[in-house]
Amino acid sequence: MKSFFSPFILLVAVSAHAIAVPLMLVTESEVIASSNNPANFSPKLVPVKDAPIIELVVPNLTGPINSPTMIELKFIPKAPATIKSESFKAYYGTFQIDITGRLLGVAKVDPQGINVKEAALPKGEHKLMLNVEDSEGRVGIKTITFEIK
Repeated sequence: MKSFFSPFILLVAVSAHAIAVPLMLVTESEVIASSNNPANFSPKLVPVKDAPIIELVVPNLTGPINSPTMIELKFIPKAPATIKSESFKAYYGTFQIDITGRLLGVAKVDPQGINVKEAALPKGEHKLMLNVEDSEGRVGIKTITFEIK
């Protein structure tokens, strides 16, 4: 009977620890690699007419932010279109590392947006490119640049 309870108690303890740890959005090595890479030159994108808007609700980017931080995005479609939440993508840094799966591991995307309770990032400058598609096939894009102190 002792052997049955020991793994069970260990599983509960590990699960409780996993819940308390904030999501590590990117690793320190990914931050360093991205910051050491020269910026990719790309043409200026003209926003697609009536594309959905991705609004950053939290955090406030007027100054440096602490880590971990809450991230809340709101999706605003142009009526009568609706947001295809399964199309949401998040990319990090100059290498455009796809971090969508990391976000979806701790938060649910719905047609209204996404809310990540605690996202941890190493100190330094960060750049996220977010996009979401609407039911008319139009893609809204938002680039967010911020500093973690």
